[in-house]
Amino acid sequence: MPVQHPAFDELVELVSRLRGPGGCAWDGEQTHESLARYLIEECFELVEAIEARDRDGMLEELGDVLYQVLFHADIAAHTEDEGFDIEEVAARLKAKMIGRHPHVFDAEAATRMGISSGEDVAKVWDQLKTADKPERKSVLEGIPISMPSLLLAEKVSGKAAKIDIDLPLVVVPESEELLGELLLQLVNSARLSGLDAERSLRGAVRKLAERVREAEAWPG
Repeated sequence: MPVQHPAFDELVELVSRLRGPGGCAWDGEQTHESLARYLIEECFELVEAIEARDRDGMLEELGDVLYQVLFHADIAAHTEDEGFDIEEVAARLKAKMIGRHPHVFDAEAATRMGISSGEDVAKVWDQLKTADKPERKSVLEGIPISMPSLLLAEKVSGKAAKIDIDLPLVVVPESEELLGELLLQLVNSARLSGLDAERSLRGAVRKLAERVREAEAWPG
């Protein structure tokens, strides 16, 4: 018997009621654009709860992130040129996840692709993602430039490595705690020197992105 999710269904109905006639005036006035900042805030609050290993905080913040998803889906359902709802969001995600996990849902394909480890899964994921989005001409497409600078640097450098652009390496500490201390020291030293660490890192990432695009444009 399929698992039922009555609380989820009731939440979908709640969002619809709040945004519908006789509901909340503020909710009814919101758009994708006006809600974007709240989605970002809720995601950061969830990350904070995860890092603090705060069970109750995670429970609450996961709900807040889920509410944002339902809010955007309800807006889309009532916007003429969008016209999709949470069911379509879920159906598309389900199809994508099945397609991206042949090692789970298609044993023959998994054998054919040689998937036997987590590393193999990651490689095949990238291959399937590329096949799903043939319109993308660069490995950098799809990376939101508004990501926090450290995440952006990690993402872009990882993409650069995929096309054989390697950056100079430095010796890093043996633990994330020590690495965090080193990063904090670098940021503090930059501050005392009158340098903007955030702007500096974003500038370096932009230069790396230019190298990536130049390499992709170079024939052969």
